[in-house]
Amino acid sequence: MPRKKYVKRRDVSPDPKYQSEEVQKFINCLMRKGKKSLAQTIFYEAIEIASKRAKEEPLAFFKRAIENVRPLLEVKARRVGGATYQVPREVRMQRGTSLAMRWIINFARGRKGLPMEEKLAAELLDAFKGEGNGIRKKEETHRMAEANRAFAHYRW
Repeated sequence: MPRKKYVKRRDVSPDPKYQSEEVQKFINCLMRKGKKSLAQTIFYEAIEIASKRAKEEPLAFFKRAIENVRPLLEVKARRVGGATYQVPREVRMQRGTSLAMRWIINFARGRKGLPMEEKLAAELLDAFKGEGNGIRKKEETHRMAEANRAFAHYRW
């Protein structure tokens, strides 16, 4: 983090198939070692598989899955008088979206025994239905924020 100025947000160009910046951010997050074409192939195949199973239009399916996993609250460590408190905070929309994307990708990578397209499709389908690891992580984050609500007055 710079001390003097704020960091400018970089604009992300929309993806070639759906013309969506959110999809392009997901693909960039999915990408490893600069192999964007491979990440695009994996994402597009996964979204097709999952949207067919859900009988939903692919872009709407993807947005709903991300929306279901996006957290509204999180806790942040705050040091006051030698003690560290977990202070609950509201999550900005942009940060919530990036957290949701990261969680879905990490949980998809954690599944074993299938190609990445299948794992990602299964994770997105679970998120769309409101179940699975991404939803569990969101609920766990909300529970921690709720449990530490007494320290909300340390917010800054």
